[in-house]
Amino acid sequence: MDPFILFLVSVILISLSGALAPGPLLFTNLSNAPRWGWKGGIWLSLGHTCIELPVILLIAFGLSFVIYLPLVQLIITSLGSVVLLIFGILQVRESLTPGEQADQEDLAKIKPTRHPFLIGFIFSAVNPFFIVWWFTVGANIVLTALLFAALFGVIIMFLSHVWIDYVWLAGTAWATKQGAHLIGSKGYRILNAVFGILLIYFGIQFGYNAFLLLGLL
Repeated sequence: MDPFILFLVSVILISLSGALAPGPLLFTNLSNAPRWGWKGGIWLSLGHTCIELPVILLIAFGLSFVIYLPLVQLIITSLGSVVLLIFGILQVRESLTPGEQADQEDLAKIKPTRHPFLIGFIFSAVNPFFIVWWFTVGANIVLTALLFAALFGVIIMFLSHVWIDYVWLAGTAWATKQGAHLIGSKGYRILNAVFGILLIYFGIQFGYNAFLLLGLL
């Protein structure tokens, strides 16, 4: 398979792992699903995108000046590896501890607020997980996309990543409105564990790449 296609597959899998992890956007989406419906998930995703896209372009612009420096590549790849391993281990751990998963009582505590677009924007801007992810794991993904195809590679990478937010949030909102209880189910925990293991795998892969970069210094 073409290396760039394999890279995009890895972007999708890593993005799925992040989307499945419980967070403020998902909890707000589910708690307001009876009122907003699937359109609420779309609006939340749009608000999220309005923060995410500028962050990606900022990272890409900064990296474009130092993209071929082995030391810079080593630092970014190493940080991405460590963060992926930490997130993966935590995700697997949480999936094995039902008491730590959000249930319907947890969701009921979240009060309906303003327009979902505004919520998606604000929650993304103040979410430490989001910031840490993009400036470590995400930076490594952006770096790889730049090395493959410059700005065009970043655009393709972003499109491969962003659709997942829309499908996941709109889909879970629709399912919740129909009466499906997704959060806290055994199936969800298993799926979360699988993607946590995938995060660990990619963390190891990033670490191996960092080891190879040491030979260039």
